[in-house]
Amino acid sequence: MPTECTPRLFAFEAVGRRSVVACFDGGAITSNAGALLLGQVDRGLNLTRRFAACFIDRRDPHYVEHEVETLVGQRIFALALGYEDLNDHDELRKDQTFAVLADKLQPVLRLNCEALAGKSTLNRIERSP
Repeated sequence: MPTECTPRLFAFEAVGRRSVVACFDGGAITSNAGALLLGQVDRGLNLTRRFAACFIDRRDPHYVEHEVETLVGQRIFALALGYEDLNDHDELRKDQTFAVLADKLQPVLRLNCEALAGKSTLNRIERSP
């Protein structure tokens, strides 16, 4: 008996003007796609936003590429997915799923950097008073 496969698309909230769809056609592949469900729950409960409000950002806003909420969310989602070490973020900052979770597909201020933060930036926020 032949297997019947029905391709299904799973739609998530859009990021800017781009739609976010999970499918199984072998296109852009990530092993972190389950985090999109965590992102939906987080947006509904505003957990990351509320947690990020506990931090005091002493950086000059003219030079800030990565907002505190983005940094906190990036770290929380990485921990939830099993990425405990900060050095993992040098690769995760290029992951499309993490960009969708941060609602930031491209850098805002500088063209020569990634949309998300690397290990050094996350380390500074974790070590700040």
